[in-house]
Amino acid sequence: MNEGPNALLLAVIGVIIMIAGYFLYSKYLSKKVFKLNAEFKTPAHAFNDGTDYVPTNKFVLWGHHFTSVAGAAPIVGPAIAVIWGWLPAFLWVVFGTVFFAGMHDLGSLWASARNKGQSLGTLSGRYIGPRGRNLFLVVIFFLLMMVIAAFATVTSGLLVDSPTAVIPTWGALIIAVFVGQAMYRWNWNLPIVTVVGVAALCILVPIGNAFPLAFPEELMGLPAETWWILILFVYGAVASLLPVWVLMQPRDYINGLLLFIGLGILYASFAIATPTVVAPAINENVPADTPSLMPLLFVTIACGAISGFHGTVSSGTTAKQIDRETDGRFVGYFGAVGEGLLALGTIIVVTAGFRTLADWEEIYSSFENGGVEVFVEAGGTLVNQGLGLPESLSSTILATMAVLFAATTMDTAVRLQRYVVQEIGEVFNLRIGMYTATAIAVGVCLALTFSAGADGSGGVLIWPLFGTTNQLLAALTLGIIVVMLMRKGRPYLPALIPMVFVLFVSIYALIIQVGQFYNQGNWLLFGLDIVILIAAVWVMIEASLAMVRARTQQPEPEDDELLTADEKLPVGTPQK
Repeated sequence: MNEGPNALLLAVIGVIIMIAGYFLYSKYLSKKVFKLNAEFKTPAHAFNDGTDYVPTNKFVLWGHHFTSVAGAAPIVGPAIAVIWGWLPAFLWVVFGTVFFAGMHDLGSLWASARNKGQSLGTLSGRYIGPRGRNLFLVVIFFLLMMVIAAFATVTSGLLVDSPTAVIPTWGALIIAVFVGQAMYRWNWNLPIVTVVGVAALCILVPIGNAFPLAFPEELMGLPAETWWILILFVYGAVASLLPVWVLMQPRDYINGLLLFIGLGILYASFAIATPTVVAPAINENVPADTPSLMPLLFVTIACGAISGFHGTVSSGTTAKQIDRETDGRFVGYFGAVGEGLLALGTIIVVTAGFRTLADWEEIYSSFENGGVEVFVEAGGTLVNQGLGLPESLSSTILATMAVLFAATTMDTAVRLQRYVVQEIGEVFNLRIGMYTATAIAVGVCLALTFSAGADGSGGVLIWPLFGTTNQLLAALTLGIIVVMLMRKGRPYLPALIPMVFVLFVSIYALIIQVGQFYNQGNWLLFGLDIVILIAAVWVMIEASLAMVRARTQQPEPEDDELLTADEKLPVGTPQK
C-alpha cells in the first residue's frame, strides 16, 4: 500500500480552512443572517442575578463554552471513526466545523439570547408548539442523562489509568476559585489573572507526573472506579449549584487556555516531527464488526463536526452570560472551531502516531478498539518525537487534557439537566426548586451509572444511542433556528441545508440501530431507540408545519431592546 501523506500537510490544510471559515463564513452569518447587534440588551444584563445570569468578558465566556461543549467526544469519535480511513473523518471534521457546527452553535446562542436566555425546550414551545416542546424535552433529557453517566464513567477510568493526571485535575479547582475571586471580587486585571492562573495550572502537570495519586484497587469493598464516580457526582452537583462566576466559569476559562496550550504542543509536534500518516485514506480492509460508513460516520463523529449537545450548552448556560450579542461570533462559532481543531488533531494523532500500517491495524482490529486510550498513547509518542518531552510527561499532558475536557462537560451537563427537570415540572404545573431538581438529575444519572455494577459500567449502557440522539438534537435545534429566521424574513438556507442532511443521517442511523438491537435481543436499547425515533420524527413534523406557517406570514418586526448608557460595560472587563 502506498505511503500516506505527511501529517503536517493535513494539519496545515485543516487549520487554514477552519480559520478561513471563522473570518469569512462566520462574518457572513453574523452580519447577514443573524444581524448581531452590539447594543442589544442581552439576558445577562436584563436578568443579572449573580448566579446564572452574569455579564461576562467574551474571552472568559469562550473558555467556559469551549470546555463545556468539547468534553471527550471530539477525541473519542474521531479516534474510532478513522477505522474507515483518515480521509472521510478529515473531510467531515473540517467542512462540518465550518458549515455545520459553526452555524449550529452560533445560531443556538443567538436564538436563546434573543429569547431571555431560554433553553431549547422552551424555544421549541414558542416556535414549534406545545407538543413539540414536550417531545423535545424527552430527547434532551435522554441525551443529558447519557452524557452525565458516560462521562462520569470515562473520567473515572482515566483517573484510574492515569494517576499522574489526578493532581492537575483536582488542583485546577483550587486555582479556579482563586481566579474567580480575583476577577469578580478583587478586580484584578484579566491578563494578570490569566498569566497567574495558567502558570499555576501548568506547574501542576509536572508535579502530578512526579507524584501520581491513586485509590487502592479496592477500598471498603468498592473498586477505585466507584470512588472516583461518587466524587465526580458530588463535585458535579456542587458546581452546578454555585454561582457560575465562583467555580464553573473561571475553571472553564483556565482549563480552556491550558487545553489550547496542549493543542499547541500537539500541533508543534506535528510541525517538528513531521510524521507520516500510516493509516489508509480509505480503509478497504475494515474488521468484520465494522458498520457501514454511511451513515455511521456522521453520528460517530458528532462533537468536532456538529453536535446537538452544543445547543443545550449555548441555550443553557452561555446565553445567560453573554455580555454583547456580537460576542456570539467569537464565543459560539470560534468555540466550534476550537473543538474542530481538537478533532483534527485527534485524527492526525491516531493515524500518524504509529510506526507502521501493521501497528495501526493491530490496534484497529475491531470497531470497539479506538478511543481516548489510543489518543493518549499515540499522542505521547508524537510529542516525545517532536518536542523531546519524556513519554510519561507527554502522556500526562494529554491525559490531563482528556480528563479536564470530560469533567467540565459533565458538571455543565448536570447544571443543564437541572434546568430540564425544572422545565418538565412546569409542563405538569409543578414548581421544582434548584436543589430538588439537582437531586433528581444526579439521582437518575447515578442510578444509570451503577445499574450494571459498582464499577460504573452502567454509565456506558445506553451510550450506543448517544451519537444518533445527539445528531437528532442538532437537527431539531437547526429546525428552531430555521423557523426563527423565516419568521424574521432572514436568509434561512445556511441552517436549512445542514438540518436536512443531519436529520437524514440521524434517522437512517437510528433505523439501522433498531434492527441491530432487535437482532441482539437488547430490549432496553431497542425500546429507547423507538421512543427517541418517534419523538424526533414527531418534533420534525411539527417543525415542518411551523416552517410552512412562517413562510406564509409577514416578517416579524425587529424587537431590539437596547442597552442604556449606564448598562454598557467596558470592553475586556469581567463583571459580576
